[in-house]
Amino acid sequence: MEFFKEISKIKYEGEKSNNLLSFRHYNPEEIILGKPMKEHLRFAMSYWHTLTGGGNDPFGDATLIREWDSLEPMEKVKMRVKAGFEFMEKLGIEYFCFHDKDIAPEGNSLSEYFKNLNEIVDLIEAEMKRTGIKLLWGTSNMFSNPRFVHGAGTSCNADVFAWAGAQVKNALDITKRLNGEGYVFWGGREGYDTLLNTDMKLELDNLGRLLQLAVEYAEKIGFTGQFYIEPKPKEPTKNQYDFDVATVMNFLKTYNLEDKFKMNIEANHATLAGHTFQHELRMARINNMFGSVDANRGDLLLGWDTDQFPTEIYDATLAMYEVLMAGGFTTGGLNFDAKVRRASMDNIDLFHAYIGGMDTFAKGLKVAAKLIEDRVFEDFIEKRYESYRSGIGKKIVEKKVTLEELSEYALGLKEIKNSSGRQEMLENILNNYIY
Repeated sequence: MEFFKEISKIKYEGEKSNNLLSFRHYNPEEIILGKPMKEHLRFAMSYWHTLTGGGNDPFGDATLIREWDSLEPMEKVKMRVKAGFEFMEKLGIEYFCFHDKDIAPEGNSLSEYFKNLNEIVDLIEAEMKRTGIKLLWGTSNMFSNPRFVHGAGTSCNADVFAWAGAQVKNALDITKRLNGEGYVFWGGREGYDTLLNTDMKLELDNLGRLLQLAVEYAEKIGFTGQFYIEPKPKEPTKNQYDFDVATVMNFLKTYNLEDKFKMNIEANHATLAGHTFQHELRMARINNMFGSVDANRGDLLLGWDTDQFPTEIYDATLAMYEVLMAGGFTTGGLNFDAKVRRASMDNIDLFHAYIGGMDTFAKGLKVAAKLIEDRVFEDFIEKRYESYRSGIGKKIVEKKVTLEELSEYALGLKEIKNSSGRQEMLENILNNYIY
């Protein structure tokens, strides 16, 4: 059965193409810095937004009615599997990501949920073998069901913590079975609404313990994929414990987990935290915590996670600059954690959305690679900080100076001369490379 009959396989046709159902920049086999573009980008389909998203928002019900939505629960999820793999085949996407709840209905008990999951995983496994499409990472949805109203690992109810542990165990089993390259913890409700009823220390300790248990279980079953945490500052809770990259790094160090996890960074979460996308990627990169990326964007005029498809070339260029400077993806990739707008109701809108996102990051990759090849920013930065390569600066960097010595040195200075940061010039150069 073909679900997207009106759509042929999307092909690269180049920048001069007027075909809106073609790639103008994403040429998967084009060699960039020594390897094919598709290996730099490692695009992944988000199972949730792409196949289960209905267009709901805080003020409105579903508007995206798909062919499978009228079916019984298990038949519906089986049809989604077939539709999803056809979608990825037609776009040339080689990876996907999922939450457990995306792929199977929960049923009336935990055992029924796990039974449903096993049945659908059989079908997914067969489709993976048929197509060669791989699992980038798996995760567990521990935020949608009302049982998680107070959180999962941070719940005040020990029974909920136990249920969350069971879901993590099962999701790890599935991810290993499907040869997933990673596993993500996204704390959708791991935070608080008010400190008036919150034992913050206990909640943080319990969340740390849940992650420790996951690491221990992964070792038992031989799962060698990369663990990730996805920082998010707020929404739906007033404060999330995984606020941003810096906060998560501190949390991991507190619970001796810094060597077990890396970051899965989402553009929209960065802006909600008051940072740029590039800032969060840079913070992860310079601390050896860079892992994977949820490729989307938010609306700066809206205060929630809008998860729009990425079409902003500046963000994509600076993001790919950080990815390349980090040495590129290993187990991670670019997962389109993005959804079409409520008014984009047709199946073809999904293709337009993915084409736009894939082309934007492909163009960003090419520009970033050229910037790095020409050492545009690196040479300027090296020059700007040259005072730390000799004299007192070298001693500071090498930790060979005392506060008394600094004072003596400063007292001997006749004047201090600063040089321009040349921000406007660098922004113009960036523009020139993009244009």
